[in-house]
Amino acid sequence: MPGVEIVRTTARWLALLLAGSVLGATVALGHSGLQRAEPPAGSTLQRAPKEVKLYFSERLEPAYSKVRVEDSRGARVDRNDSHVDPANPFLLRVTLSPLAHGEYTVVWRVLSVDSHITENRFTFRVE
Repeated sequence: MPGVEIVRTTARWLALLLAGSVLGATVALGHSGLQRAEPPAGSTLQRAPKEVKLYFSERLEPAYSKVRVEDSRGARVDRNDSHVDPANPFLLRVTLSPLAHGEYTVVWRVLSVDSHITENRFTFRVE
């Protein structure tokens, strides 16, 4: 019967479409996202931090994960020693030069071991 075959074909397509949607959502959730930052994004600190620590949801690829810190003029204020912590593959860190009062921007770009790149930035302030 031709009508039954159309229903079967439509059901197969709907099943494939649903499976693709579920798999797509699973892959999207696999991207490494910033879970926590020290100092926290948008924070105002009484004392200047000695380093920035960024904690991610996925293990990071050390060769392709970097963070830098800039002052309000865009000048780099970190010690250019950004690295994934050898003891914690979810942690990206960089040490800082002594910071004066002002606003600072943390700029990061990471490659998670699932091969997805994420990048973003946030600011913090030293009073």
